[in-house]
Amino acid sequence: MIDFTNASYMKLAPWDLAQAHGELREILIADEVIHLAFKGIRDSVTFTNRRLIALNVQGITGKKKDYTSLPYSKIQAFSVETAGTFDLDSELELWFSGLGRIKLEFSRGVDIRGLNRLIGDQVL
Repeated sequence: MIDFTNASYMKLAPWDLAQAHGELREILIADEVIHLAFKGIRDSVTFTNRRLIALNVQGITGKKKDYTSLPYSKIQAFSVETAGTFDLDSELELWFSGLGRIKLEFSRGVDIRGLNRLIGDQVL
């Protein structure tokens, strides 16, 4: 489970949807479709039509994995920060009912406005 007291995923870059599906196929439910996926050095965050899935790869070998499912219905608020002139990263903050906040930091070139629309379509 994500540690919501220090929940931050940094430098996420676009992840190939076929690769994301290969990694998550065993936990996806019927009719669940991956819309967007992002990967850091070891961890990843995937947005489906039903939920956000945070994958935390643990241990030296990376065989131990924690999959945290966060349904859109539990999002109470969200905030998007676009990249600036000197700050090239963009950010998405999500507040989940009963859990807390997670912060996702995306590398340059990620369509943060498109991600904002996806979250808005699911939450609003």
